[in-house]
Amino acid sequence: MRYYLAITALTNSSESTEVLCKILDTARYQTQYYETLESFLAAIQQNQQEIDCLIIQEDPLLEHVIEQLSTANIILPAVIWCSRSQNLPKKPWIYHAAEVIASEHDLESFRRSIDRAINNFLYLTPISSNLGQANVAPASAVPSNAVNLLEQQKRLTDKLKERLGYLGVYYKREPKLFLRNLPAEDRQALLQELRSEYREIVLAYFAEDGTVNMRVDRFVEQAFFADMSVSQIVEIHMELMDALATQLKLEGRSEEILLDYRLTLIDIIAHLCEMYRRSIPRE
Repeated sequence: MRYYLAITALTNSSESTEVLCKILDTARYQTQYYETLESFLAAIQQNQQEIDCLIIQEDPLLEHVIEQLSTANIILPAVIWCSRSQNLPKKPWIYHAAEVIASEHDLESFRRSIDRAINNFLYLTPISSNLGQANVAPASAVPSNAVNLLEQQKRLTDKLKERLGYLGVYYKREPKLFLRNLPAEDRQALLQELRSEYREIVLAYFAEDGTVNMRVDRFVEQAFFADMSVSQIVEIHMELMDALATQLKLEGRSEEILLDYRLTLIDIIAHLCEMYRRSIPRE
């Protein structure tokens, strides 16, 4: 059976539509493009059971778009496409906790963002929260007023299994984006970004602000799609622990507290290994 993902996209110009057409011009996608909110919502309401992922471009009316989706009780995998990297939303999420933010400066990995959005969506759990409002919601939060979320997840899972016979469809990766295949400058930039993100995870790991799970998920996703090995993650961890140990010594404090952060490393490795396990086609 031929496999494709059904995408419904809301863009704010014909130029943006052309850009997406080039990105998604493969046999893997069947994409419908809309440049008005009215036509976008009408298409979703008519074909909601057939849509695998939404793409919503950043726009001054973005919050209104989210409000309309909320009012219609529509919750689907989603990629929020921002026009400039500095405009990436700083709050945890704006539509729901499974959304993925993509920048137009990172078009090479745009298709990967769609895969991540679908994967994230399949692991959402309904708790008390409001769609489109991300004040204190944890990483696994989805709006309680999203009708039939579990049924929607089951439908999507069944579709993916029917097409490929295994659940790893959304883990399709691009070798040119693997860490070892990146140009030296890009490779160092990605490693530095991962080191910074890992440090933030460590600093927040035992806090109770509800953000650490989201940070872990994002770090592991980046590592997975970059095809990083467990040993490389361990190396990042040890480098950070050495730096923190030096700092503690200068402050005349004990290094024993750093032993607790072995839990952080175990958590990261466990999540990463699970992603690798799920990416293997099943019989």
